[in-house]
Amino acid sequence: GIRLHFPALVRGLTAQSAAKAQLGLGHSYSRAKVKFNVHRVDNMIIQSISLLDQLDKDINTFSMRVREWYGYHFPELIKIVPENSMYCRVAKFIGNRRELSEESLEGLEEIVMDSAKAQAILEASRSSMGMDISPLDLINIESFSRRVISLAEYRRGLQEYLRSKMSQVAPSLSALIGEVVGARLISHAGSLTNLAKYPASTVQILGAEKALFRALKTRGNTPKYGLIFHSTFIGRAAAKNKGRISRYLANKCTIASRIDCFSEVPTSVFGDKLREQVEERLAFYETGEPPRKNLEVMKEAVVE
Repeated sequence: GIRLHFPALVRGLTAQSAAKAQLGLGHSYSRAKVKFNVHRVDNMIIQSISLLDQLDKDINTFSMRVREWYGYHFPELIKIVPENSMYCRVAKFIGNRRELSEESLEGLEEIVMDSAKAQAILEASRSSMGMDISPLDLINIESFSRRVISLAEYRRGLQEYLRSKMSQVAPSLSALIGEVVGARLISHAGSLTNLAKYPASTVQILGAEKALFRALKTRGNTPKYGLIFHSTFIGRAAAKNKGRISRYLANKCTIASRIDCFSEVPTSVFGDKLREQVEERLAFYETGEPPRKNLEVMKEAVVE
């Protein structure tokens, strides 16, 4: 064939020049691929949301360990301060409960943001049934509490980073459904491009694959929503309208992801308009007031 005898058919083509041509083609192709990835830094979003989920699990596990550990010394504190990261801050601040005094009230109030709660902690420390604790144990508890507090602070910073990344990469999707849910959709799809290629029916049940295949296998009812269930719209809808609003929301998410993926200049205008449409659809289900047509809303967005 021509491919086999190509060097013999073309004059002046040596094995060396053919190798150079192949190398040049490989480099240009790789450059194009890398440039595409640099343009769409959605892989940073995927890593961020995965790390955020892992941090949530770790902070919860470590906080429970601090509560259990410090609970031997001051068991009443668990009921007064149920929130995990706040409990770690309070435990680190108090240390030995026997040393807690009226002078410590101001510092406690700054942490718990409630004077009545701070007073309750002080009174509970005086009549606590907890065991005495050695200074060495206390040092270990305080050190571990400090680690948990720093993890919680890092988590807050990571959430801000994710918010800024989503506003750069997928502003319309963020404006429509929120940064965290939008990032979860991108992560589950593998990239923003993959998400943009999905039909609305797939986006609707993204994250509920196990339930879908189980329903298909048993010939039961298929799931109405997956990851988009965590958006505020589904929670606000009445029980009978949850399936309808999830279908409508998935439709708008698909439009938003395609706008974000293929538009030259990233903008959140379309996302804001799509969000207004979902709000109008929710109002329509509750009051019967007819929503605006999609064509009208998109024309307004283009003008803006």
